[in-house]
Amino acid sequence: MTHRISRRARLLATGLGAGVLVPLAVSATPAAAAAAPQVVCTSSQSALAAKLQKDITAALANRKGTIAVGLYDRTTKTTCTLRSTSAYDSASIVKVTVLATLLWDAKKHNRYLTQREADLATAMITKSDNAATSTLWKQLGTTKVKGFLAAAGMTATKPGANGYWGLTQITVKDEQKLLALLTAKNTVLSDNARAYTLKLMGKVVSSQRWGTPAGAPSSVAVHVKNGWLSRSTHGWRVHSVGTFDGAGRDYTISVLTHGNSTMDYGVATIQAVARAIHKDMVPAATSAQRYTPTSTPKEAFPAVPAP
Repeated sequence: MTHRISRRARLLATGLGAGVLVPLAVSATPAAAAAAPQVVCTSSQSALAAKLQKDITAALANRKGTIAVGLYDRTTKTTCTLRSTSAYDSASIVKVTVLATLLWDAKKHNRYLTQREADLATAMITKSDNAATSTLWKQLGTTKVKGFLAAAGMTATKPGANGYWGLTQITVKDEQKLLALLTAKNTVLSDNARAYTLKLMGKVVSSQRWGTPAGAPSSVAVHVKNGWLSRSTHGWRVHSVGTFDGAGRDYTISVLTHGNSTMDYGVATIQAVARAIHKDMVPAATSAQRYTPTSTPKEAFPAVPAP
């Protein structure tokens, strides 16, 4: 589905293993004040942590806006964070949570999804269809969404009020919790539910496969969901979450941004971070540059209230 920016949105936009964990930290912008948030990386492999910290920081140098980053590799117990508890308007990133809630609730009632629900879920994830999302959001209601969030331990995520799912408040820490549930066996989501969600995230239309997959090596399976939204404060929100499995790695990436002058600027910021991470995580495939479209789709939330 092609998303168009509403006239109001255009006006609001400024423009269109074993081992000891070794913490390392460096300022996200070297010239910034000491109080500025820092990229912090820990790993069972201290050299990998050091390289990631250095390269993520370099990717963020001179980038405007407010950027939050989360990385976790299950194989090396590597974690990198920046502003992991800062809240952002979710835009379409929340659609993965909507699907997870639907599947969690179906499991509680010992039932499969209906064909209608499956069709809506497919449109919601693979095409970022807003109408399908609104239908499922209304069907579930915020009580069930909050129930899933509690079960998932996503305590900082606050569902958008009055049907405004795109204004759900999210954090990198919670998004990484969700991706962790999708990529390892757990008691919240069944194995079938996890596989189903990842299957849909692996079939996102080509025009929406930008963001965290940028620079991903061909040896790694990619699953992604993005979100983008402009409002009168904090400009463009542009987000991307992805899971990457293969080449001896099993990692997840979440990048949330706002304060972007244009959507494309936010995309470029996310992709700079993603390329740095993929290069360090799977160094033999540094030449891979997958899923980097020449243009990005536009998405609007026509009924989003003024902040």
